[in-house]
Amino acid sequence: MFAVIVAHMCAAICAFPCIRLWGRKGLAFLAVVPGLSVALSVWYAPTILSGTVVRQSIPWVPALGLSFDLRMDVLAWVMTFIIGGVGALVLLYASAYFTDKSVGLRRFGAVFVAFAGVMYGLVLADHTIVLYTLWEATSLLSFLLIGHYYDRRLARMAARQALLVTSSGALAMFAGLVILGSVDGGSYIISELVTNAAQGTLDTSSPVVIVAVFLVLAGALSKSAQIPFHFWLPGAMTAPTPVSAYLHAAAMVKAGVYLVARLTPGFVHIPGFSLTLVILGVLTMCVGALRALRQYDLKLLLAYGTVSQLGLMMATIAQGSAGAMVAGLTMLVSHAFFKSSLFLTVGAVEQATGRRDWRRLSGLGRRKPFLAAASALALASMSGVPITTGYLGKEAIISTLWHGSDSTWLGQSSSHTADALLLVCIALGSILTGAYAWRAWWGAFGTRQAVIPEALEKEQTAPAVTLPQSNGPVPAQTTAPTPASHVQENASDTSQTHTDIHAHKCAQTPWMMTLVIVFLSLGALLGFFPHTLENIFSSYAAGYLPGHAHLAWWSGWVPALVTAGILSISILMAYAATHVENFQSRWAFPIAIVDMYAWSIHELEIIAARITRLLQRGSLPWELSTIVTTLIVCVGSAMIAHPPRRLLVNWADSSAQVILVLCISAAAILTVRSRGRMRAALLLGAVGLGIAVLWASQGAPDLAVTQIVVEAVGIVVFILVLRRLPTYFSDRPHSTRWWRLLLAFLSGAGVVFAGLYASSARIHETVSTLMPTEALDFGYGKNIVNVILVDIRAWDTVGELSVLLVIATGVASLIHVRSRGRTPQSITDLSLPYNNRFLPAVTLTTARERSTVMEVVTHILFPTLLVLSIWLLLIGHNNPGGGFVGGVVAGIAFLLRYLAAGRYELAAAMPISPGRILGMGLFLAGLGALLPLITGNSVLQSTAIDWDLGVLGSIHFTTAMLLDIGVYVLVLGVVLDLVSTLGSEIDRHAEMEATQ
Repeated sequence: MFAVIVAHMCAAICAFPCIRLWGRKGLAFLAVVPGLSVALSVWYAPTILSGTVVRQSIPWVPALGLSFDLRMDVLAWVMTFIIGGVGALVLLYASAYFTDKSVGLRRFGAVFVAFAGVMYGLVLADHTIVLYTLWEATSLLSFLLIGHYYDRRLARMAARQALLVTSSGALAMFAGLVILGSVDGGSYIISELVTNAAQGTLDTSSPVVIVAVFLVLAGALSKSAQIPFHFWLPGAMTAPTPVSAYLHAAAMVKAGVYLVARLTPGFVHIPGFSLTLVILGVLTMCVGALRALRQYDLKLLLAYGTVSQLGLMMATIAQGSAGAMVAGLTMLVSHAFFKSSLFLTVGAVEQATGRRDWRRLSGLGRRKPFLAAASALALASMSGVPITTGYLGKEAIISTLWHGSDSTWLGQSSSHTADALLLVCIALGSILTGAYAWRAWWGAFGTRQAVIPEALEKEQTAPAVTLPQSNGPVPAQTTAPTPASHVQENASDTSQTHTDIHAHKCAQTPWMMTLVIVFLSLGALLGFFPHTLENIFSSYAAGYLPGHAHLAWWSGWVPALVTAGILSISILMAYAATHVENFQSRWAFPIAIVDMYAWSIHELEIIAARITRLLQRGSLPWELSTIVTTLIVCVGSAMIAHPPRRLLVNWADSSAQVILVLCISAAAILTVRSRGRMRAALLLGAVGLGIAVLWASQGAPDLAVTQIVVEAVGIVVFILVLRRLPTYFSDRPHSTRWWRLLLAFLSGAGVVFAGLYASSARIHETVSTLMPTEALDFGYGKNIVNVILVDIRAWDTVGELSVLLVIATGVASLIHVRSRGRTPQSITDLSLPYNNRFLPAVTLTTARERSTVMEVVTHILFPTLLVLSIWLLLIGHNNPGGGFVGGVVAGIAFLLRYLAAGRYELAAAMPISPGRILGMGLFLAGLGALLPLITGNSVLQSTAIDWDLGVLGSIHFTTAMLLDIGVYVLVLGVVLDLVSTLGSEIDRHAEMEATQ
């Protein structure tokens, strides 16, 4: 099972080259991967159907007790069929739906397959933390799929809306899962948690447990678009049709229903669990169905129908009886087939005609008989027409509620009354379902002469996409841009007031699309096997839920009469659709949740803007003061609340240190009192050099060398920036100076006392006494500092490298107005004869800018510094040095080339762009981290490697060396990026300004 998840992730990576090589046919190739989950489910079928549960556990974070626990029982087995089977078919459909020139095709394939893999893992997860991780991954990936057409504002807003709503619920769910894993009788293993709740080991009456369960339900309700979170799903219809068919019919929105089905056998005893879900489910079912009866956009009609069906499934599964659970699972399976088939049918209609507004369609059923027949079968299943799969589910819930389910969702004493009330509500929702089902089919395939108002082209139906800047919902497109190249652009002639599809060209539907639609619609024929479905689903419901399950074509005269009444009234409502629309328009609810969402986002952005203006004024001194003040308050309050018993103060180890401190203090005072910027920068460098000497006197040569080379680069960088700033600092008021002096004094004193506080609070032996032995035995090095960086705390080093790369990129982005993909105007771009002189670009500088001394010094020091940098890199594991120091020294060598001959010389000396060097450094570091896995060790564990070269001797090194090389390359890239940005780019800007 875990291998199938990994296969999905590998396929997502390979999607880019596959689609680049084969075009849209690559999507058909990717369909093999979701098909693997179906094949595995078929393989496990005898085991699962015999009642055996398949488990698999992969260690994840053993130190925290986290493992990737997977568990396949009947429920997960059914869900894997839906996720894998529908996913594979939708990818086949997409291979014909899109064209080779479709925008973002490779991105679509990669994200779609990754989503299928994450969803597959979600339904198999038996650990709550794994479940939550994959839950959030579905939200992020669905954000990318919904916002596929990122150049459209509606798509971006819909994607953000879906992400905000589902992620907000997921955060609440995470809190609930942590609480349930921490309380007595709780567990982080889902199967154990449900069993403990069902058997009474978990106190289901505890207020803490009740709150935790409802926090978990917040995630399930938001993911499955239940009231009050229902508005995000219709807005997500801005996504491509294959996305709508998969995410919002077979996969993503099913996650909440699946979680409720997973928890119901145990949590049905939680007070208010079933009652809340049933009430919200019934409300969602009715509201979604009523909204569907108002839609003219076929895709939006189905979207609201999906909301309605999700509410029906939620209410049915959460009712808390075995019969209702089997009925709900039957509905879940039938919904996956008929709703994905219907969404794909709308995509085919739109591709063939260029329109989705059914008022502009007529006679398409005669032109597309296979599509009409397939959609009729799918809609029959959705409406509960006898013999279909949907009919089995609705007949089962009607029969269960009529004969008494023995559940206690509304209290033990009123069980039959509660069931009767729920039966009336489900019947009402089913009536509305049949009405909008007929509306969808007749709108898409019926033959009529529709009168089109002149304003129809400008009219747009109301979606659930909300823009925070507006006061209400923003209309969605009724006619989306046609995805396939063979669709006729002139398919809609707006000059006519009467439209018939016969009067326009109708494109041919690719056979692959028709085949997938027809195949999915045949899922309605699973209703021919009621006993098989009953045997499969009843095994999951049996044991913890009261009552018994039964799926049959005939459940008695009363359920049959109820079904007949539902279908009859549905037909009458379909004929009276105009009156229903008028009624809804007159009795519209005064407050729309989508408007409340828009208002909340708008107000949130206003508050955020005000806080940003207050704390981030664009003034560096103010922002630094805010940060330092916060640090002083937080750390100081902690030390005051828990004062130390004693402070161990070692004033000095020698008189030389006293002299050094006095010199450093003098340089610091002169720095803050300096009016000239250049003088202040040089004095600040003197402070750094004094600290380096102080560290050397303490026996820390590595820190001293690192500080010296960093100060050298820092001074030059300061000077490069100061060239574009005024010569002198601005004259500040005395009040501001005294405030800064006070803040500086408090921050310095706070850092000193915090250090003394921490060192005096030590109660165990310092770890530094173990470092020499540990570094040599496990890190194979005598330089403790270097071994700490590349072995003992190697994870920190890799993280800091990533931070360095991000910072360098951010600094460059603030300066560069163009891409850093190429070097800044390489010398080969200029019409100059390139000879073998050491500084070929020096002729581009004026005589005033040249310095013979600088050129000669650079000529001597450049190769020397490069050799020195490599030497420092190689000896760093056993002597003072290492990749960081070596990289900075190499950067200083190229810095000299720039100072001697200008920005063109830097491009000539290093033709590779700094961005690529940064990426290569991080890649080498990552490779060094993974190399120990070859020998069976863990990631970043130093592993000794000895190569016998015969007469040439032997080579001994450790895998940490490759990590150190990565540090060397990345630090070199950082220095080059800073010089290129703060030197070459600023020079270019100055030249442009001078030219202008």
